[in-house]
Amino acid sequence: MTEKLQKVLARAGKGSRRELETMISQGRVSVDGKISVLGDRVTGREQIRVDGHQVETQPEADVICRVLSYHKPEGEVSTRKDPEGRPTVFDRLPKLKGARWVSVGRLDVNTSGLLLFTTDGELANRLMHPRHEIDREYAVRVFGEVDEAMLQRLRKGVMLEDGMGKFDTIKYSGGEGMNHWFHVTLKEGRNREVRRLWESQEMQVSRLIRVRYGKIELPRNIPRGGWSEMPLEQVNYLRTEVDLAPEKESKVEVDAPQRYKQVSQIRKAVRRHNSRVKSGGTGTSAGAGASTGPKKKPAPPTRPRTNPKLKKKTRL
Repeated sequence: MTEKLQKVLARAGKGSRRELETMISQGRVSVDGKISVLGDRVTGREQIRVDGHQVETQPEADVICRVLSYHKPEGEVSTRKDPEGRPTVFDRLPKLKGARWVSVGRLDVNTSGLLLFTTDGELANRLMHPRHEIDREYAVRVFGEVDEAMLQRLRKGVMLEDGMGKFDTIKYSGGEGMNHWFHVTLKEGRNREVRRLWESQEMQVSRLIRVRYGKIELPRNIPRGGWSEMPLEQVNYLRTEVDLAPEKESKVEVDAPQRYKQVSQIRKAVRRHNSRVKSGGTGTSAGAGASTGPKKKPAPPTRPRTNPKLKKKTRL
């Protein structure tokens, strides 16, 4: 069975189908040594190169879609390599053979929280496309005076440099003094959009954590820098949301004690890695990479605490 070349490359995480069609038209893709043209079909077992670099591909039937929930710490960049030598979100991920992890969107270097990775490039591209309208939830701490008029503007829409932006929901979740925590949701993933929306109201964002992507929540038992592989049920929820056929197989152990053992191993690996970095060592281990995030900061409040000063100015 053959598939369109751009579909096979998208599954390998080389870009969206539209981007790959452009690359093929530019003569940047070859199959078994021959420059490809739009309309070429492949089995996935050929030698495919993009810009001269060989791409590891597999037939669709041989691929098991895997998805990781990663607890990104602040200080890591969402790229495979950083010219400044900063740690990346890929450093700590488990190694794969014959596949690679593709990030579902990005979080900026100063944002922590839930970041998804998958072995299915097509799934990643669809999840990132705005037409599917998958909501993201963030816990955000802002510094300054907040009033109801400001919140209404953020709900209704604010003109940013790349178009209108808004929060679908805003919920106050506590704070002290001039620091206030809010939980906000939106259905887009534009660059630094949460920060830019608050900054448009002359508010300073002092902390930002993604806590949910669709129905997938940040696992509470995973430390910063740790990861957890999703079971089949969650993988198929994501696939269904973007009109992909459900998976029938999973690499995740269904036995509960094994899952607890995996979490314990990840925690130990992160602690070992952090200890080596502090002592000046380098090495890597499963679940931990070539660098570590900043020291752990207090978690945002889970129960709202009333601030009399804010309560007078807002009706949340």
